[in-house]
Amino acid sequence: MVLVAPSILSANFAQLGEDCQRLEQAGADWLHVDVMDGHFVPNLTIGPPVVRDIRRISHLLFDVHLMIEKPESLIPAFIDAGADLITVHAEACSHLHRIIHMIKNAGIKAGVALNPATSLTAVENILTDLDLVLIMSVNPGFGGQQFIPSSLDKIRRLKQMIRTCANPVWLQVDGGINREWSKAVVEAGADVLVAGSYLFSAENLELTIKQMKQLPG
Repeated sequence: MVLVAPSILSANFAQLGEDCQRLEQAGADWLHVDVMDGHFVPNLTIGPPVVRDIRRISHLLFDVHLMIEKPESLIPAFIDAGADLITVHAEACSHLHRIIHMIKNAGIKAGVALNPATSLTAVENILTDLDLVLIMSVNPGFGGQQFIPSSLDKIRRLKQMIRTCANPVWLQVDGGINREWSKAVVEAGADVLVAGSYLFSAENLELTIKQMKQLPG
């Protein structure tokens, strides 16, 4: 079954706790937490204190996506705040292997995100160390962008790489996910769908999440 990870970037931050509980009650599997520093991407979002506060009211897996420079400087704080999985960008890490094992040695899961223009070779030699690879199907930094169609071929090629891997690795896709593209990316091989504006604008959130989870891969 497809896992659905709503991005709280599209939530109403004046009622973030209520929105997180509503997502959990509607059947979401994970909460996707987009962390931006205004340097690696042109936007600024939330830090560890927010994650710590919503951790108190949610039982979902916290999927923390660090779109920041020098992620190693904040990884310990997000672990302490309650992250279950931390994903860093290959483009932001000079020593990717070291950072991945910094995360895993703390007892949580580790992932690597790839921007649209970044080759899959960036994770080829580290795939056996990973729990997740995130394909960005938009250029990161803002919600509500349009899906980049060429991402589908990248997803297919990554799925082939994962199938030859001895360890299980989730293939996550984030960016422009809606009813049309969610079907296409699952058919291409995605296991985990990140969606923000599509879910938060849904008339029937529970039904929309259910439909996403039942997409045939």
